[in-house]
Amino acid sequence: MRIHYLGATRTTTGSMYLVEVNGKRLLLECGLYQGHRDESNERNRNFPFDPGSLDAVVLSHAHIDHCGNLPNLCSKGYRGNIYATMATRDLAAIMLQDSAAVQKADAVFVSKRRARKGLPPVEPLYSERDAELAIGQFVGLNYHRPMLLPGGVTLTFVDAGHILGSAQVILDVEESGRKFRFLFSGDVGRPHQEILRDPEPVADVDFLQIESTYGGRDHAEAGNAREELARLIGVAIKRGGKVIIPAFSVGRTQQLVYVMNQMTEAGTLPKVPIFVDSPLSVNATEVFRLHPECFDEETSNFMRTHRNPFGMDNLTYIREVEQSKKLNEIEEPAIIISASGMAEAGRIRHHLANNIGDPRNLILMVGYCAEYTLGCQIRAGRSPVNIFGEPYLVRAQVAAIDAFSGHADRKELSAYVGKLSGKIRKVAVIHGEEEQSLAFAGTLRELLPAADVFVPQPREIVEFGA
Repeated sequence: MRIHYLGATRTTTGSMYLVEVNGKRLLLECGLYQGHRDESNERNRNFPFDPGSLDAVVLSHAHIDHCGNLPNLCSKGYRGNIYATMATRDLAAIMLQDSAAVQKADAVFVSKRRARKGLPPVEPLYSERDAELAIGQFVGLNYHRPMLLPGGVTLTFVDAGHILGSAQVILDVEESGRKFRFLFSGDVGRPHQEILRDPEPVADVDFLQIESTYGGRDHAEAGNAREELARLIGVAIKRGGKVIIPAFSVGRTQQLVYVMNQMTEAGTLPKVPIFVDSPLSVNATEVFRLHPECFDEETSNFMRTHRNPFGMDNLTYIREVEQSKKLNEIEEPAIIISASGMAEAGRIRHHLANNIGDPRNLILMVGYCAEYTLGCQIRAGRSPVNIFGEPYLVRAQVAAIDAFSGHADRKELSAYVGKLSGKIRKVAVIHGEEEQSLAFAGTLRELLPAADVFVPQPREIVEFGA
């Protein structure tokens, strides 16, 4: 079995791994690459393989950096099945439609500005119709329901605890008279986080491919995160400011709303208007309600005793553009949660443009931002930053709380690996900026001294199974 490392290799975006086994070609993940605009456009539009040559696609979860380029893949010739969990299928359906709509709206907005400078218009990567066609190729599987794929590979999903429906991908392979188990971790969630169950241990692993987003770092304690959240918001509210929170529509937004619900009820969070301004977040929250089978026991109990863990009296979900624009007219303190989490697309860029220059306001980062993204630049303290191609001075307070991250940190990833069983012979460390991946590879060499631990280079081809 050979794997071509085509994305999220020594970086965190554009997850894509081409598996060749028994004469068949399987694609793990098909994510959008996010970073420098020209580079992103080039990498996302052009695949380093013929999409029509694929025999199956397997998706670990519904975040855009893992599934966001599926419409382009299908429009360029892939006609086979896309395997995912039931919840991932439902989330991806709304996320891909939203991605197409956002790209279309952004293309129109940017093209108007380019026209004023005498520059040609830009085109979206794919259309809403392309997204619809891709959604029609999904095949939903529950956890622990084996599925035989082309090439004699048996696929099984187990819970990864990262977002709703997220999965570790088990591939049981028989090749050249040998049998072995390959485990792709997907994105590994944090233990004891809100809403979701912990990542599930996997037995009899021979080969491991593992993410390393926070492979060289440890998060703050979750309990302290709630205190810090209340403190930061409270200070901003007292000075009459707004709190702008870039957050992924799926996972982080629901987690924040759930936590704010509990904190408001406990009286530790000021009761000010809270707006979730993202059609995708609204739709994703509805999907969450449809999949209680993914919830942990605490959330299940909360749902039985409260009418809605994702709603409260001072919370407003916004779908329409005109309602979103009216948020610019609000003068009193408020909290605005909007997508995307890396501030690379969606309505959050408009909210940042309108609020980043006011020192009363707080820009609160609560998730990972890949290198070169707008969110990363803001978090790093850069000023000015470019939004829609125009420079904006950053006068607002900028703060970050990593404890709300959906990614396991160095200690938690190490504990995850420690719970795996089997004689792990080779480990590929992926989905992390180079420094993080190399750091975690060093940690794994101590944990698994008998294993060949490596960090693949982009486009590297690696043999497994021998």
